[in-house]
Amino acid sequence: MTQRAMNRNSYQAVLIVSFGGPEGMEDVIPFLENVTRGRNVPRERLLEVAQHYEQFNGVSPINEQNRQLMKAVQAGLEARGISLPVYLGNRNWHPFLGESLKSMYEKEIRSVLGFFTSPYSSYSGCRQYREDIARALDQNSLTGMKVDKIRAYYNHPGFIETGIDRVRNAFDQLPESRRGQARLVFCAHSIPLTMASACRYESQLFEACHLVAQGLGISSWDLVYQSRSGPPSQPWLEPDVGDWLKKLKNEGVDDVVLYPIGFISDHMEVLYDLDTEAREICDEISLNMVRAATAGTHPAFVEMALDLIEERLDLARERKSLGKYGPSSDFCYEGCCLPEGRRERL
Repeated sequence: MTQRAMNRNSYQAVLIVSFGGPEGMEDVIPFLENVTRGRNVPRERLLEVAQHYEQFNGVSPINEQNRQLMKAVQAGLEARGISLPVYLGNRNWHPFLGESLKSMYEKEIRSVLGFFTSPYSSYSGCRQYREDIARALDQNSLTGMKVDKIRAYYNHPGFIETGIDRVRNAFDQLPESRRGQARLVFCAHSIPLTMASACRYESQLFEACHLVAQGLGISSWDLVYQSRSGPPSQPWLEPDVGDWLKKLKNEGVDDVVLYPIGFISDHMEVLYDLDTEAREICDEISLNMVRAATAGTHPAFVEMALDLIEERLDLARERKSLGKYGPSSDFCYEGCCLPEGRRERL
């Protein structure tokens, strides 16, 4: 038996691991309770955030986009002759990770590849999902089952190609005479500085932004952050997207292309924080904003997911990456992405 065939037999399924979102107003408060469990968030704050969802009938697009990604990955695997079923499991809403893992276990699946819907290394985007999976395996007594995470893909050519295409399409929406003066602004979810100092989230974001801008021939760009929460006394990554848009306008910028490079789908923090709040700011200050689409099921992004799966099935396959850092490790080291004060073992 060849090495390729041996590795093909080492995994029995692919699990797309994501955040989840409500699919109707009746889901919103239970979903938000799941998101904030253990964080002592006041009920008033949950009701305030729930109002954001009311504008969209309580439906976050993340679930449907992930279902479409699951279908695209399944079709792509079949086209490559790889017989692996693809599942979806969420942290905060159905199908929950425990539900999906239990369903696989009942089908005698014991070895799973996990594709996380965050390209970067951080506690909430990587380690917390691994903790969620470990907890789900333990709580459901899924003895002998393992889920190996696919490596971080912030610098994979497919992710960068997707970003280049999304941003180029956004620039094309501007009048041709103004494209050269428009400002490219990348956006990602902010995290506390204590969390950022314990992982490579910030440096990986800068590298991804650099690679996308380089591919477009753009030398001047910005990286800003959004969706911070928690007490004002706790420092988070900055600058804030709203503050930065005002600064650009004051500097004479008339057009901005905003690309949410930190997100791969249009969930609520894109629809509300950018398409609603950030756009309202731009309208108030007469700054023309075009928001580039997220990765979604862009063909290059789907091909990237397939490449990442196949490189774990075939250890001789090329591990693609761009830039100065090279491909990320397949396995996380002990204690990685743990903020100060949370150095306990898995």
